[in-house]
Amino acid sequence: MFRKIAVLATIALAAMALTATASAERPADPGKGGRCIAAGVGTLVSLDLIDEAAKGQLDYAPLGSQPGGAGLIRVEFAGPTYLPLSTVIGLHRTSPGLFAWCDGV
Repeated sequence: MFRKIAVLATIALAAMALTATASAERPADPGKGGRCIAAGVGTLVSLDLIDEAAKGQLDYAPLGSQPGGAGLIRVEFAGPTYLPLSTVIGLHRTSPGLFAWCDGV
């Protein structure tokens, strides 16, 4: 039940992030941001990290591209990195190249 609530909260945050970034520079493919967000949420669900992300308790550093990181996020984190999910969702829209799961969408 909590997982469903977390997924719904994630979708709601995604909608808010899309609204907030509507005035940002438009990408060449405006649909790519939405597809990238969906791929990111799907990745968090498949890695069983969606609940932590929804609560703002996910350390994104293990997903980074620094030595020892999974390389899923193309950022070299210097240490533990906790970001609001709304910020991460916004980055999917404005900078999809940061996320490996956005490559094929």
